[in-house]
Amino acid sequence: MFKKKIQNRKGFTPPLRGAGFTSIELMIATMIGGIIMLGVGMTIADSHRGFNAMYDRIYSDVVTDGYIARKTFDSVIRRATRTRFLLDGGGNWLEVYYCQDPNSTIVDSYARFSEANGELNIEYGSLNPRQTLSTRTICGNVAGCIFFKGAGYSAQMILTLDNGSETITIVSSAVMHNQ
Repeated sequence: MFKKKIQNRKGFTPPLRGAGFTSIELMIATMIGGIIMLGVGMTIADSHRGFNAMYDRIYSDVVTDGYIARKTFDSVIRRATRTRFLLDGGGNWLEVYYCQDPNSTIVDSYARFSEANGELNIEYGSLNPRQTLSTRTICGNVAGCIFFKGAGYSAQMILTLDNGSETITIVSSAVMHNQ
């Protein structure tokens, strides 16, 4: 049961064999631990890069610009009269007409979408007399924009945004509701 320690004549107890680790065993264990740590480190670095790439895609200026352009186009076109609108032959601009006062039936205002110098602009104005009241830049980073009439009373816009590192294309369609 109990092992008796063997002592020599001078009372010295010799070390027991197999009680510790050899230097080769320590080196192998260190290598295995290093390989595991390297794998964990690479996994963490890769997931960090992936998170940053996804964050940049979601919150980049082209995504924000695209959202604002789509919402603005939709709200202006839905407010427009379906009896009258102008469309450039090449699809470079679209002009819609609407009533300034929501309770009125007299069409007295216009909104004109156009692309110039890498920006999507909207020009608001009155019809009688014809004058521009304000011009607003909806978004920047515009690589191309085409307007065209869709089926029925709908107007459509195909907008391509490019900030140099990311390119997105937004296709928006809205129906003119007013008569």
